[in-house]
Amino acid sequence: MAVFTTVTETQAADWLLRYRLGRLTALEGIASGIENTNYFLSTDGGPNAGRYVLTLFEKLTAGELPFYLGLMAHLAAGGVPVPEPMPDASGALFGTLNGKPAALVARLSGASVTEPSAAHCAAVGGVLARMHQAGASYRGTMDNPRGPRWWSATAPQLRPFMPAAEWAMLEGEIREQAARRGANLARGPVHADLFRDNVLFAATPGGVPRVSGVIDFYFACTDALLFDVAVAVNDWCRADFANPSRGLDGDRARALLEGYASLRPFGPDDRAAWPLMLRAGALRFWVSRLFDFHLPRPGELVHAHDPAHFRDLLAWHLAHPAHVPLPLP
Repeated sequence: MAVFTTVTETQAADWLLRYRLGRLTALEGIASGIENTNYFLSTDGGPNAGRYVLTLFEKLTAGELPFYLGLMAHLAAGGVPVPEPMPDASGALFGTLNGKPAALVARLSGASVTEPSAAHCAAVGGVLARMHQAGASYRGTMDNPRGPRWWSATAPQLRPFMPAAEWAMLEGEIREQAARRGANLARGPVHADLFRDNVLFAATPGGVPRVSGVIDFYFACTDALLFDVAVAVNDWCRADFANPSRGLDGDRARALLEGYASLRPFGPDDRAAWPLMLRAGALRFWVSRLFDFHLPRPGELVHAHDPAHFRDLLAWHLAHPAHVPLPLP
C-alpha cells in the first residue's frame, strides 16, 4: 500500500475538529498513490455527502501548495469537475498532520480507463479546453519545475547512463526545443500530467463517455496551453498502449483535438508549433523518467517508470512530424 505516513482513526478524527464537516465515520488508505499519502475519508456531515480524500504531501512544501490548491478551488468554482479543496474553519485550504502538509478535497465518483476509445478522447479534449478557459482568470503562477530549463540542467547528469545514440537524440532535441519553442503561444495554468489514470468517467445511460473528474494537480504549473494538449495526446491517443514505438492513433488524436477545438479553437501559431510541442511532451517525461530511474534521491517515493517508453515515442514523433495536424477553425 502506498501509505508513507500512517494516520490512525484517532488522529484523523482529531484533525477533523478544525473543519465543519462532521465526525469521522471511515478512513481507508489508498494503494495507488506514488508520491503522496492518500486516504479515503468519510464523515457524517458536510458537503459532497461526507466523501473526501485526505492527502499528506510527502514532497511538496507548504510554500508550494497555495498554487495547486488555489487552482483546484478556482476551477471547481468555474464548474470544472476537479476535487474541490475543503477550507477549515479559518478558511485555510491545508494544515499540518503528523508533521506533513495535509489537505482535504472532495472525493469524485467514476473510474479511469486504460484503453480509451475515440469517444473517451473527445471527452478529454473537451474537459481540457474547459480547464484552460476557466484557468485563464486564475492569478497564481508557477514556472514549470520540469520544463525546458530543468531538461537542460538535468541532461548532463544523465549522460553517463546513456548509450551514445540515445544521448545524441536527447541532446539534439533539447537544443532544438530551446531554439524553436514558440514565444507566441497562449500560456496559463496547465495540468501538465493529464494521463489516463488522472481522469475519471461516469457511467451514462447511453454509454457516451462523460468525464466526472480530473484529479492529481500536483504537477500543475504555468506553461503553454498547447504543451498540456500535447501531453494528453501522447498518453490518450496511442496506436498501441503496450508499444509506444507504434506512435499515435489518428482517430483517437483527431477526436481529442476536435473535442478541444470545439470549445477553444487552435490558431496559426499553435499549428506551426504542434509537431515540436508533441516532441516536448515526450521529452519532458523521458528526461524525468531517466532522472527518477538513474538518480533517485535518498528516500525517494516515486516509482521508477521505464524511460524507454517516452524515448520510443519521441523517436516516433521525429520520424512522423505531420502525422496528426491540428484541426482548422
